[in-house]
Amino acid sequence: MSWSPSAEHDTVLIISFGGQYAHMISRRVRDLGVYSEVVPYAAVSQSTVEELRPRAIILSGGPSSVYEPGAPAIGDWVLKLGLPVLGICYGHQLLAEMTGGRVERGQGEYGRTRVTVDGPDPLFDGWGREEDVWMSHSDYVASVGPGVKVLATSKDTGYIAAMKAGDKIYGVQFHPEVRHTEKGVKLIANFLFKVAKVRPTWSVEGLAEKLVEQVRSQIPREDKAIVAVSGGVDSTTAAVIAKRALGDRAVVVFINHGLLREGEAEEVLSALKSLGLNPIYIDASDRFLRALKGVTDPEQKRLVVGKVFAEVFKEVATSDSSIRWLVQGTTYPDVIESGAEAGADRIKSHHNVGGLPRDLGLRVIEPLRYLYKDEVRRLALSLGIPESIAMRHPFPGPGLAVRVIGEVTEEKLRIARRASMIVEEELRRAGLYNSVWQAFAVVGDDKWVGVKGDRRAFGYIVTVRVVESEDGMTADWARLPYDLLQRIASRITSEVPEVVMVTYAVTTKPPSTIEPV
Repeated sequence: MSWSPSAEHDTVLIISFGGQYAHMISRRVRDLGVYSEVVPYAAVSQSTVEELRPRAIILSGGPSSVYEPGAPAIGDWVLKLGLPVLGICYGHQLLAEMTGGRVERGQGEYGRTRVTVDGPDPLFDGWGREEDVWMSHSDYVASVGPGVKVLATSKDTGYIAAMKAGDKIYGVQFHPEVRHTEKGVKLIANFLFKVAKVRPTWSVEGLAEKLVEQVRSQIPREDKAIVAVSGGVDSTTAAVIAKRALGDRAVVVFINHGLLREGEAEEVLSALKSLGLNPIYIDASDRFLRALKGVTDPEQKRLVVGKVFAEVFKEVATSDSSIRWLVQGTTYPDVIESGAEAGADRIKSHHNVGGLPRDLGLRVIEPLRYLYKDEVRRLALSLGIPESIAMRHPFPGPGLAVRVIGEVTEEKLRIARRASMIVEEELRRAGLYNSVWQAFAVVGDDKWVGVKGDRRAFGYIVTVRVVESEDGMTADWARLPYDLLQRIASRITSEVPEVVMVTYAVTTKPPSTIEPV
């Protein structure tokens, strides 16, 4: 159960046609103070849209071609609702086809592209005659239908870069949601405020009391709720909300699964107590490690960890018959990556999204289900949660199990734990910890021949992963100074005897994910 902000705020509906870039659009809309929700095209109908009552619709990009059999599509009812519509990339091509235009395969445009804006229009207020945008397409709109006006063209190819297919129906071939489109946010703002006349009323800082009241109203006075905490900002924020809503009826539980970072159990307990949460501490390390023995498949590891978590929660729940609820810090990216929405591909299972067995016997409340990570951080600060928790790097629910490639062993856990601590320490010393999204070390079964103390050594390879991101849905590798990388590598090979080689991951998400498994 969860409260949806769409009931109280002007909402922009983003219809996704594949990939996670739809969430970049959603984030830009929210950054402008307007609430947005992402819905896969397969889950959209005219009735569902009318029920949601959005003020505007944005059609996202996607990997398909509109002229292919079975290509993602929606009915032309979207043009008859009287709502403003903006199509981006694939959405632009779909609108062109729906309004009598033609889409063809072309030479493609990728990366920074110069476009020429052909005359004034509210969508392009504040744009110059020529601007740089970000393109990523091979198909293009070859011609537009009757009454459709071309607003911009690519300077070199002459491709239609933007069009107006009705009073409030627009399509753009480029991606205004990415930072490389220099005035992309301005275009989105123009669409929201000048075309759709949407009110910017969305702010997470004002959500705290609303979420507290929602949790309080959902749980009957005679019931208690387990509040699962890990020490991260998501679960801690959910716990503070639940505690304010329920008082002593919020049973805060911190389970040590033996897959935590160095010194983390002690730090988490101290932080939670300082917030007045006074958690029940359960050390189930041996139980989790036994369950993971021999498991090498990444997805299976996540499922195993989720299963054991559920078993422990069930034991706590059965110890008190008044415990009938479970409060979790599930966030929007967790929901999407787990494929919990129709039409979305499951990238990774999250033990707190759909991974709980039906016989757990607890009803789930997820007060943060509609929020992105950075929104949760701002909410946490508004609740008085210390910055050390609010700005802490994300840590996966399955812990170091997903930073150990192959079977989880005590030796590899020790290596990943110590190496990750070194990475974080050096980033803090360099003043860069809060400038990156996540930083950690990964170890697998691969080994390398080295020389230590004038002797041959045969040891593990550790991969360091440091990324920049806004919400975890996409990420780029951090361009750390070479001397910082050298210090990290030198400390790891010196302080972790089993390691003889350190590498640095330089792949973005996508195509890679942030965590290795």
